[in-house]
Amino acid sequence: MDMNFKNKLKFALLIMAMSLLISSCSGEKAAEPILLETFTKNSVTVSIYLETMQDGQDALVAHFVPPEDAHLYSKDIPRNGVEGLGRPTLLELTPNSQMQAAGGLFESSPAQIPEFEPKELLIYPVGMVTLTLPVTLPAGSNWVEDEISITFMACTDRGCKPPVENEVISVRIPPQG
Repeated sequence: MDMNFKNKLKFALLIMAMSLLISSCSGEKAAEPILLETFTKNSVTVSIYLETMQDGQDALVAHFVPPEDAHLYSKDIPRNGVEGLGRPTLLELTPNSQMQAAGGLFESSPAQIPEFEPKELLIYPVGMVTLTLPVTLPAGSNWVEDEISITFMACTDRGCKPPVENEVISVRIPPQG
């Protein structure tokens, strides 16, 4: 791992820690985020958390950290890309998931129109992308095994890594409350 990438990753973790500190000083007691899974595939590090947002809504939060100088594609492009190019960055519940979506998927920063063709192939700025999916946790009193799905593809001006499509991730989640 090169030093610049390590510095960017340290900076991203510092920003996450600062946001937790700020939210804890707001007077509301927020639960600590629960790390569900972290891994690296095709040079992208993905960390998936269960968090309670300020309004009390539970949410899955995924941080996608691509290699230095790489971008990811918008959550809003077609599943098969545009003219076969790119793949959307997605965080989804599988059909077997015990969680239920409680809202739409939203992104940490808006996608941009690229400087290259096709212009419909929307990309995120170079660097980390965070996707958040509000969810309702299953009822009960015990933690349960569950699953989610992710899709992403990282590219630079020199080429692209193979896409990760509908990768099922097993996670252990708490019950409601």
